[in-house]
Amino acid sequence: MTSFAIKCLDCGHTTPYFPSSANCPRCNSMWRQAVYDYDSIAEKLPAQLAKRPFDLWRYRELLPVRNPNMSISMGEGGTPLIRAINLGMMLGCPNIYIKDERQGPTNSFKDRQAAITIAALKEAGITELVAASTGNVAISYSAYAARAGIKLWAFVTSLVPAVKMREIALYGSQVVKVTGSYDQVKKVAEEFANQRNIYLDRGARTITSIEAMKTLAFEICEQLTSILGHKTSNGNGNKKIWNSPDWYIQAVSGGMGPLGFAKGFHEMKLMGLVNDMPALAAIQAEGCAPMVESWKKGLETAIPVVSPRTHIETLATGDPGRTYALLRHEIDESNGVFESVTDEEAFRAMHVIAKMEGISIESAAGVAFAGLFKLIRAGVIQPDDTIVVNCSGHTMPAEQFILGDGWSSEVELSERAREATPQDGLLAALNRIAPDRFPRIIIVDDSAEVRRLIRRILQSQGNFEISEASNGLQAIEMIQKEPPDLIVLDLMMPEMDGFSVLDVLKNEPETAQIPVIVATAKELTTDEKSRLHGQIQSLMQKGDFLNDEFLDEVRSLIR
Repeated sequence: MTSFAIKCLDCGHTTPYFPSSANCPRCNSMWRQAVYDYDSIAEKLPAQLAKRPFDLWRYRELLPVRNPNMSISMGEGGTPLIRAINLGMMLGCPNIYIKDERQGPTNSFKDRQAAITIAALKEAGITELVAASTGNVAISYSAYAARAGIKLWAFVTSLVPAVKMREIALYGSQVVKVTGSYDQVKKVAEEFANQRNIYLDRGARTITSIEAMKTLAFEICEQLTSILGHKTSNGNGNKKIWNSPDWYIQAVSGGMGPLGFAKGFHEMKLMGLVNDMPALAAIQAEGCAPMVESWKKGLETAIPVVSPRTHIETLATGDPGRTYALLRHEIDESNGVFESVTDEEAFRAMHVIAKMEGISIESAAGVAFAGLFKLIRAGVIQPDDTIVVNCSGHTMPAEQFILGDGWSSEVELSERAREATPQDGLLAALNRIAPDRFPRIIIVDDSAEVRRLIRRILQSQGNFEISEASNGLQAIEMIQKEPPDLIVLDLMMPEMDGFSVLDVLKNEPETAQIPVIVATAKELTTDEKSRLHGQIQSLMQKGDFLNDEFLDEVRSLIR
């Protein structure tokens, strides 16, 4: 049986845990967290982990459920940590890992929150639940509530996609659509719960939610240790400890996810399992970024965004409340950052991740990856850093005809115009390239991985005929035999380097006019740049392949 208590963040008062008790009995604060016997758990946990399945419940001693009812479980947690090999080459950061939360039971990292919360409610005999949601939370809660026999009232903003609303209803939950902002939805849900005396999910103030999200930290450290090996603790007799990333990146709306992630690291440090916390990067959509704007202004309290202007509705929390102050503390302590990206940047990132890594992500995850791109380009994240990005979800639609009529009710608060969905951005526009007019491209590079990456970038833009050469001599032979329409050339190759290849090509009339893009990891000297002047159309550093300039250059040369 798990032994734990609930400690008030404001007055420090400690009490037993009852899900129906939302306030500290001494000071009435709603901000409390679970605490455990960390010394005792640290003695036993490592040996126990070796015998347990790799899922969320392997950390049961550190979760606020006394006797986990495994009949409710659907295999939550234990999601893969995938190395983004192509993306790493593209960005010049080889150690990028994707925590693929799409592979939870309902395809979202919110399954962790639902699994722990529903288990705690079931244990406490609670049979009805109210939750406000922008989609994924309600879907996860609906699935687990159905399994546990708990009634869910799901309050959602009317801008939540209909496919998500239908999936919520499919599980038997009552959907209440509210025409208004997400912050208004939360207020309506709270009033409803208070009137009927029903348990209310309170986001970051819900103890089980924070506890659920910390399992991400535990899993990532275990997985990185399996991949990279243990680290050595400097202050504990060279004890072997878990590996941990340099950066953890997540898109945030209310901020609960990274707040729980940080708590997981604090607990691992208390138990001597890790030394350091990674820098946290909390990424928001630019049209609703109260935490980013307030942090950049040095404010201790977030200024709410009254009218969010983003099409990424799952991130449209305009007033994060106290969560901002708590997360701001963790960001500053970890030398992390708040950052924002535009909707267009997020949509473009969705295309890039799908085409480079074969992973289809939701728009909120697109915000996280767009934030990654921005931080790398700004030099905030260094090339040798180990980075983990939370791929928060990818939801699947429920067909409308399955549900019939009457699957939702509506609440009209205020009128809100629907804006047109923006275009998908640059990558979608590049699909208009006409490869049939300029079909042949040769990639010349001694690295098979780089050739594969450039091939995938080009293939994502059209049906080109692409050939490859692994060295300069082979390239000259192939180009002279069948001149291509474009050459993508590396400079640093054995036997015959790119400079020599250019000299040969430019001295022969048949090949002198073929456009050349040089893609190199070499830092060129002034003399080397002069040597290239007039011979090539573009010089790109490897690691810059995602830049608009590269794709624009390709488009201009082959259209």
